[in-house]
Amino acid sequence: MRKKFITAAAAVSALALALTACGGDKGSTGGETGGGGEVTLQMVESLTNPARTELIRGLLDEFQTANPGIKVDLVSPPSEQADQKLQQMLQSGSGVDVLEVRDLTVGPFSNNKWLYDMSAETKAWEGFEALTDQAKKVAVNADGKSWFIPYGFYGLSLFYRTDMVKDAGFDGPPTTWDDLITQAAKIQDPTQNRYGYAFRGGKNSAGQLMSILEAWNADNLDVTNAYKVTSGATIFSTPESQAALDRYIELFKTGSPESSVAWGFTEMVEGFTNGSTAFLLQDPEVIAVVRGSSLTEDQWSVAPNPVGPTGKAAWPMATAGWGVTEASEHKEEAVKLVQFLSGDASTTFAKENSLVPIQSAAGEDPFFSEGPWAAYVEMTANPEVFIGVEEPRGVSWWTEWMQRSETDLQQVLIGQMSTTDLLKGWDQFWTEKWAG
Repeated sequence: MRKKFITAAAAVSALALALTACGGDKGSTGGETGGGGEVTLQMVESLTNPARTELIRGLLDEFQTANPGIKVDLVSPPSEQADQKLQQMLQSGSGVDVLEVRDLTVGPFSNNKWLYDMSAETKAWEGFEALTDQAKKVAVNADGKSWFIPYGFYGLSLFYRTDMVKDAGFDGPPTTWDDLITQAAKIQDPTQNRYGYAFRGGKNSAGQLMSILEAWNADNLDVTNAYKVTSGATIFSTPESQAALDRYIELFKTGSPESSVAWGFTEMVEGFTNGSTAFLLQDPEVIAVVRGSSLTEDQWSVAPNPVGPTGKAAWPMATAGWGVTEASEHKEEAVKLVQFLSGDASTTFAKENSLVPIQSAAGEDPFFSEGPWAAYVEMTANPEVFIGVEEPRGVSWWTEWMQRSETDLQQVLIGQMSTTDLLKGWDQFWTEKWAG
């Protein structure tokens, strides 16, 4: 089952201790400046795991060596509570200078005026031209704002246990969602602690669900907003989505652990790496985690996203990066750190953290075209099958949507809501939001 949530009071208490330990005696809006003129920046990550934190700390040490007048304290809250803690810190103005900003959080963070617009500095930055076109579009958005510079991109692919697939009598990994549901059910045997699919029923579960809805609607998606179809209606209003959602619930019932009704990122990945689940739909970040687990290279691999009935799948590329807070008293130094992390350091980060890189030159590196990365190369090389789309992750109500979608999906999984009512409610939610 999912790890127990700590209480709000405990979270605040733990946060206070973390700030005391990491940041020293700071004012309410910025890092301390020591008697010798040293500036201390406080940086907060939100997609935490121990290996990742160690990697970031090493890059920060390199920055400090190159910039002896700047010290960086890194705060790394536990993954499941990280967004909540970061929001508490931003609301209280507790000295955050640099922070992790995701496409899921940039909307609410910027609307709450917590982020500093780095557009002037980004456009003048000599490293800007070294970025890929995709990275440039994120670093300076359509409105000319630079809320964050991406450190890489995420795109879902299917991790699978080669040994479990073979033992179940299949020649290879699933290529369609129907194949995935069939193989997961065949592999499933709770008496042996063996399950088919690492289902995501908990935090941020909408991303997994949208993958199957978009695959079923691939021929009619609005590629600039994959929550809509070309008619202008929401994706949740189509008969294709009803069929897809029913199949998705079947995958949970026939090929997933019962406890996955509450699984988030951590539990999903643990389920795959500890050998209890055969399939995992996740971002390339997980490649590094799996390589660091007890699984051997011949026990697992990565396949392209499962396609829908028309032989196509949507491929939204999620992203995240580093930004600066509006409340920071050391914006010049904070921007300097963001630009350092977005230069050559970003390729190191992409390699070690398994991300699609932001540096154009990284595409020449064999690292990104071999082994588990071959699936991403295949998807990139076949855009007519794996259709690149955008999702409306920057809307101001995204946090509200994620909370609602998680709650509603769990109600369906436990039999308290029908799939028809879920889609009807989501169609109404998005229609009203866009109209308002």
